[in-house]
Amino acid sequence: MEKLTPSLEDYLEAIWIVGLSEKAVRVKNIAKFLGVRTASVVGAMKILAENDLVVHERYGYIELTRKGTKKAKEIYGKHKMLSKFFNEVLGVDKRIAAEDACRFEHYISKESLDRIVKFIKFIEMCSKDDPLWLSGFRFFAEHGKCIEPDPKRKGRKKDKK
Repeated sequence: MEKLTPSLEDYLEAIWIVGLSEKAVRVKNIAKFLGVRTASVVGAMKILAENDLVVHERYGYIELTRKGTKKAKEIYGKHKMLSKFFNEVLGVDKRIAAEDACRFEHYISKESLDRIVKFIKFIEMCSKDDPLWLSGFRFFAEHGKCIEPDPKRKGRKKDKK
């Protein structure tokens, strides 16, 4: 199998997503979902079929092969994790986070993605409520300054040398 372009990965992901809500995936569904012409979808399906990722009969339904399903789930999983990171951790608007995730998912290394996933799991599993450092970051991102320390709360003292 040749390396897929970001565009072809988007088609695979679109087939997976559309297939989650539709009984049958057709060229027109994918064209509408991606905002492209049906001729573009047909061309992409030909390449994906040559790579044994989809089965598509002319004017028929589009089905992911086992290999195509695995790849589509992988791409969609990257998208969800990156979108979650951008939105829930960094505080980026949900729509922008989804758009950026779509761009990043094609280029991020497995190592970096794995570390982002671990970071999200760390926050979810090891932090009660909203950790102070995360709230502090969000405040800083919005206002460009640090939260003033609460005088009632004991802070860490710096070592004096």
